[in-house]
Amino acid sequence: MNYNNFMSPEKIGKKLKEARIRLGLTQSDVAEKAGISANYYARVERDEENTTVETLKGICKVLKIKSSKVLSF
Repeated sequence: MNYNNFMSPEKIGKKLKEARIRLGLTQSDVAEKAGISANYYARVERDEENTTVETLKGICKVLKIKSSKVLSF
């Protein structure tokens, strides 16, 4: 099965951005709390970077959303 058929990084980035804005956080805020660089997080939101499941779990925890909300399969 093709990864892109289930979870497009573009859709993931969009959902992460929506959750971040809803919480009133900056990209730097999310990155710091998730233990990643702000530049890396910004690239994830812009669909320029694929992230690991572990990193995505950390980001979701910061954003107070379930990974199932971000991953659409």
